[in-house]
Amino acid sequence: MDTILNYFETIPSAHRSLILIGGITFFWLLEGVLPLMSFKYKKWKHALPNLFFTATTVIINFTLAGLLLATSDWVVANKFGIINWLPDMSIWFYGILGVLLLDFFGAYLAHYVEHKVKPLWMVHLVHHSDHKVDATTANRHHPLESMIRFAFTLLGVFIVGTPIAIVMLYQSLSLISTQFNHANIKLPRAIDKVLSFVIVSPDMHKVHHHYKLPYTDSNYGNIFSVWDRLFGTYMYLDTDKIIYGVDTFPNEIENSSLKHLLKQPFHKYRKPTTDANL
Repeated sequence: MDTILNYFETIPSAHRSLILIGGITFFWLLEGVLPLMSFKYKKWKHALPNLFFTATTVIINFTLAGLLLATSDWVVANKFGIINWLPDMSIWFYGILGVLLLDFFGAYLAHYVEHKVKPLWMVHLVHHSDHKVDATTANRHHPLESMIRFAFTLLGVFIVGTPIAIVMLYQSLSLISTQFNHANIKLPRAIDKVLSFVIVSPDMHKVHHHYKLPYTDSNYGNIFSVWDRLFGTYMYLDTDKIIYGVDTFPNEIENSSLKHLLKQPFHKYRKPTTDANL
């Protein structure tokens, strides 16, 4: 773990870019070999708005990165935060606990709040309005959501008390995890189920992208599945029954238009409906 943390403490920007580009490329190719759903679409055309939002997310995170570094340096110097108040522990437990807690604040909690607060849901809607969920959907976040997510991550760094090495490790794992669980790939169900007891598997997360409640308001996790199981937000739905999108914004043409997606958070809120098949 020392070697891992030393690497991520000074990870070059080029390596972080390689994780992003390499991950999308790997899962993009894997989707062609092991597809979960047979989409009738022009893959590059579908990817363009999603890649635009990926780029804006990168720009926002890069621009605000100094705040993460300053906060991380402060909590370490002042021995502030959960992992700094606990008794001495092994470096492995220290690293895993730091990533686990950051996953709660930066992913699970942020995601849960976005679904429960109407204005934030309208911002997050851009992510859910994709009718063809694949690896490029992973970072389909409106610029406003990228800033919201960053704020929750910053809060997590402050409360948890994580050094920058753990922050960078968390962000890298989070990036790969979200690409993995959004990718249009089909794993053997037994393997996917076993994985879902520890991490957020592809089938587990696809339930979250079902177009109607209560499934839309479930499976909020990104890296670890423990938070959904602990807080009772885990749900199962056979992938054969999943329909992507959002019932209150069903127009796939508009939901594929970058111009429309940029304006989507400012539309009037529409109350979602519950799946009648429950």
